[in-house]
Amino acid sequence: MKPGTETDDARLTAEGLAARGNGRVLVIGCGALAREILAVLEANGLSHVDLACLPAILHNRPEKIHVMLEEAILKHRDTYETIFVAYADCGSGGKIAEVCARHGVAMLEGPHCYSFFEGNAAFAARDEVTAFYLTDFLTRQFEAFVIKPLGLDRHPELRDAYFGNYEKLVYLAQADDPALDVQARAAAERLGLAYERRFTGYGDLAPALKGL
Repeated sequence: MKPGTETDDARLTAEGLAARGNGRVLVIGCGALAREILAVLEANGLSHVDLACLPAILHNRPEKIHVMLEEAILKHRDTYETIFVAYADCGSGGKIAEVCARHGVAMLEGPHCYSFFEGNAAFAARDEVTAFYLTDFLTRQFEAFVIKPLGLDRHPELRDAYFGNYEKLVYLAQADDPALDVQARAAAERLGLAYERRFTGYGDLAPALKGL
């Protein structure tokens, strides 16, 4: 998919993004990264790179990612010279890396998107075990990814059972958007957590894609 294509959050959450275009390289990534990936491709003139995304809601079902990822690689491997996987481990327990190794494709380094957005080295150095993280996408989709799956829309009294061991919500901002800052701060208040905003930009995602 080429930069400029409509990337509706609800569609990215439930359906992902089908590959379009006639590039030589395909990035297969998480729907939650679509906007950021397209922005990096456009900014660097990477017109030979197409994008396909799995449904972003797999963020909540990481045990399913490697199965759908392998299906996507098999579907597209005869069409593209190179495939790159825009997933880190993402809670798969090494399964994503196993799929990539089996098919000889490269992938993002790091445990998850929070880490590579901040920069894997910087994230590891912080060792924040009591922080709950949001990205731009997860801030926009806070209801769909946090509140509804946990049943907090129906049972708000469960909040402390889920988040009682957290101390703060950290918003890792890819874009400098005051409206998203307001939303992320409101999310922290709703979860009863202290609030911190860190502007990360695209972190380690950008150089990984530029290398394509």
